[in-house]
Amino acid sequence: MANNKFLLQVVTPERIFYEDDVERVEFKTSEGDIGVYANHIPLTTPVVSGMMVIKNDSKVEKAAIHKGFVEITPEKVTILTDAAEWPHEIDIKRAEEAKLRAERRLEADKADLNEIRTKSALARSVVRIEVSKYDDSDK
Repeated sequence: MANNKFLLQVVTPERIFYEDDVERVEFKTSEGDIGVYANHIPLTTPVVSGMMVIKNDSKVEKAAIHKGFVEITPEKVTILTDAAEWPHEIDIKRAEEAKLRAERRLEADKADLNEIRTKSALARSVVRIEVSKYDDSDK
């Protein structure tokens, strides 16, 4: 492994979503966006729904990740997430419908627990819609 790279592992309950040596990874935490390079200081923090950007050599890959945790060491980053999706895996119609449902629920229902769940569903659908724009595969 080159000194400017580190091992990135992204794991969901269903699969090992990504595992490779990379130069950089960017994602959203509960405290805001973070970019990680090799030799980053150790850190464990919650991950929230957002776009993950992976830079490896001249290649940049984007994916949607959702709630979870990240453990960062100087040599390795492990993201444990509820779900991770490449742009070509996202059902854009379903995501747009989920977004509309969540927006309607937020307008109609202000009960705390339902509002929290609805905001989470809205965040997931918005991320899916955003990431799906980077799909360069032939569906």
